[in-house]
Amino acid sequence: MRVITGSAGGRRLLELEGMETRPTTGRVKEGVFSALQFDIEGRRVLDLFAGTGQMGIECLSRGAASAVFVDRRRDAAGLVKENLTLTGLADRAAVICGDSIEFLAGTKERFDLVFLDPPYASGLLEQALDGLAASGFDILNPYGIIVAEHPAQRHLSVPAGCRLRKTYRYGKIAVTLFLREGNE
Repeated sequence: MRVITGSAGGRRLLELEGMETRPTTGRVKEGVFSALQFDIEGRRVLDLFAGTGQMGIECLSRGAASAVFVDRRRDAAGLVKENLTLTGLADRAAVICGDSIEFLAGTKERFDLVFLDPPYASGLLEQALDGLAASGFDILNPYGIIVAEHPAQRHLSVPAGCRLRKTYRYGKIAVTLFLREGNE
């Protein structure tokens, strides 16, 4: 698993042992960042259910202003910190070891990009989308983007206040992008 491009391009990231964490595959990651290439620079990023932190780290490498990484597992949060140090991007990042849904409910920060990639069978993706909508999207800036990775056979409902930008399919995996409406 490597950073694709940017200031940390080519750097290998550390991975967690075991099967509890399922990193986004290289093919899916390349597709996501091809779709987002003009939506990253100068943006504030939230990598919820961070795992290794690869999605937020890729954003920082490509010029995102800052990133917050949240994962409930202490070993995952520690690994994200290690990966940030390895890539030289720790100065623009914060790592929180805690429950992702509780973070959504309690944060006062605002973001432009939110990555959601929880364990597929956990039901956490829908909870996170509901949590974002319940907050009135106070944490998502107008025209902010939600990037949700999920099994291809699962259909996601469009959260109120958002519109579907596009769903990309990569075999058994899909990535759905939602765009928050502006304050028209």
